Amino acid sequence: MNWENKSFYELSNDELYDILKLRVDVFVVEQNCPYPEIDDFDREARHFFYQKDGQILAYCRMIPPGVKFKEASIGRVITHPSERRTGIGSLMLQEAMDFIDENWENCDVKIEAQAHLQAFYSQCGFETISDEFLEDGIPHVEMLYSI
Repeated sequence: MNWENKSFYELSNDELYDILKLRVDVFVVEQNCPYPEIDDFDREARHFFYQKDGQILAYCRMIPPGVKFKEASIGRVITHPSERRTGIGSLMLQEAMDFIDENWENCDVKIEAQAHLQAFYSQCGFETISDEFLEDGIPHVEMLYSI
């Protein structure tokens, strides 16, 4: 499995389009949550994804420490509907954590996870550090992976 790891400016037009389409299809349309999906963090982030036959099947973005939080951050974690429950999400998260560990040394990772996904992130080593809060009408929690 070959993972792509690119800065915003290294993405091809087609890759950027496919990433944004998948994010909007799931986070805005499927979850019925109108919100500003494209934000000011994409240009600062590393975009980490797997594609097969020209289709993005798994994606997340890694934000360096000091940009969104004092810690590094992983967000927009998504798998294509056809790939859910195959283990690709866990694999992607581990690969992303390995990148952060190797490139942003001694750096904790903070995420804002949808509350119903706490068990998934807990299995990956994250601990819940906040009460539930609403983000764009969806319950979330802050979680931390400590190095």
